[in-house]
Amino acid sequence: MEAETSAASDTPVTRKKMIMVAIDESEESFYSLKWALDNLINDPSIIITLINVQIPFTPMVYPAGPAVRKGQQENATRILSRALHLCQQKMVKAETLIVEGDPKDMICQTAHELHVDLLVIGSRGLGKIKRAFLGSVSDYCAHHVQCPILIVKPPKENPKSS
Repeated sequence: MEAETSAASDTPVTRKKMIMVAIDESEESFYSLKWALDNLINDPSIIITLINVQIPFTPMVYPAGPAVRKGQQENATRILSRALHLCQQKMVKAETLIVEGDPKDMICQTAHELHVDLLVIGSRGLGKIKRAFLGSVSDYCAHHVQCPILIVKPPKENPKSS
């Protein structure tokens, strides 16, 4: 643990470590959370923040804006409730955060604003062509986030024996 000295006295102040885990509806993001809980979170002074980024809805033709926003909020709540349940099973306290914007930018920006010590993000394992067209959130974050990042790849599927 890092120890900082308080300005008012010479007593060391222990700074809690913060790990941020990006969560969406993908199984890869939940796998990365499970991996972090099993392999990283073994200290009660660690704070885990679960972040879900909602892509902004821009109503162009349909006046269904409020209904869509409500649906997005309910989806985010459902996703984060599932993630919180995993944390509770491991007896780990977690906080949740829902932000709106481009996931790539918002994950990096939020990690910077919260002074995160480690960002954990899942990798979807996109092929080269899909990654070129869609872009990779984990790749973008690896190049732009200002803290250490752990990209958790999904487990390889076992080939079925015949």
